Amino acid sequence: MSLVQDTPVDAALSPFGPAVALSCRECGARYDLGAAYSCVECFGPLEVAYAFGTVTREQIEAGPASIWRYQPLLPVAPWAADEPNLAPGLTKLVDARNLAAALGVTGRLWVKDDSGNPTHSFKDRVVAVAQSAARRLGLTTIACASTGNLANAVAAAAARAGQRSVVVIPSNLEAGKTVTTATYGGTLLAVEGSYDDVNRLCSELIGEAITADWGFVNVNLRPYYAEGSKTLGYEVAEQLGWRLPQQVVVPIASGALLTKIDKGFRELVSLGLVEDAPYRVFGAQAAGCSPVAQAFDNGWDAVRPVKPDTIAKSLAIGNPADGPYALDVVRRTGGAIAAVSEEEIVEGIRLLAETEGIFAETAGGVTIATLRRLIADGRIDPTADTVVYNTGDGLKTLDAVAEHVSVTATVRPRLDEALAALVAEGSTTSEGTAS
Repeated sequence: MSLVQDTPVDAALSPFGPAVALSCRECGARYDLGAAYSCVECFGPLEVAYAFGTVTREQIEAGPASIWRYQPLLPVAPWAADEPNLAPGLTKLVDARNLAAALGVTGRLWVKDDSGNPTHSFKDRVVAVAQSAARRLGLTTIACASTGNLANAVAAAAARAGQRSVVVIPSNLEAGKTVTTATYGGTLLAVEGSYDDVNRLCSELIGEAITADWGFVNVNLRPYYAEGSKTLGYEVAEQLGWRLPQQVVVPIASGALLTKIDKGFRELVSLGLVEDAPYRVFGAQAAGCSPVAQAFDNGWDAVRPVKPDTIAKSLAIGNPADGPYALDVVRRTGGAIAAVSEEEIVEGIRLLAETEGIFAETAGGVTIATLRRLIADGRIDPTADTVVYNTGDGLKTLDAVAEHVSVTATVRPRLDEALAALVAEGSTTSEGTAS
């Protein structure tokens, strides 16, 4: 990895599109594009630096119905969409009028529902970008440390591309995520420990002879991987008619999703694709793993690691790499970060399902519960246009709600028993039944 100066690139020919370098988020040192994730000068994290050309709304709108419509804004080749991939993105932005009414929101409320992606979570976006980078860098195996959704996305993307995958997960992961990952094939390694233990192990594996041609999407490919989350900002702005929402509520695991949505908004403004307008970013965590919320509440700039203990396993990162940057975004935009209890998470899942027909996984329950909490506390404006992000499908986390719901009644196949059960439940009245 060598220090470089930015030089103009022809984004139409470059294997990394408009990307020109990796830049340290702490000291600003710049390096050649490669499989690297930390600065050799100060050990700060690296991210992709760009030299954007002219990009128009019309150019984007004419692109594929996937994240690849934003190729001119991503570190991927112009031909990346033509290579075998899952083509994630352009998921629904749901006008959540019933949820708004239930929460007392008088402004417009939308749910960006990323459960519609190929493996039913936003992780398909980040994997697609990391997989493109892996191809350019000659890495033939894609790997990851995962709390579950990323495991699904990596295994499926590798299968689609005919690549080998190696996925490392905590051994206590939800069964639904483990089974689906194993079904896609590849190597699935369970570790007796937390996600932080898993992530540390993967970092140690890098540099070993056995991993010479491996791209760990959220370790040595992390600068590219994280850029995929920007598309959740791009899509919301485009789906709102090329304007920014006034408020967004985003779940926090590592913190990268929140920071990259903000980065996506700022890039659209800088390129003249949307009007520069103020917006506030709010973060959502589970109380059982809330290091960023704790730092926000205490006014800390550093995030102190915690030991996760929550049903929201996809958010259970006790030492979030982007935590300090998430704090910066929230404070700069005038937002807030809150944490909600296990009971509130389940209530959030059920509320979204009952009002909008969207069955969210536990991370979505965290986000909806946090929205409710922030409204109750007067920290979010109920009259402002607001977007909340649902990042995954509830079918992956059935255990979280299974004991809280059940069938209304069980009857024999007889009309009188069915009618009696419906009357007792309140679906009808005795006057409305047949005699």
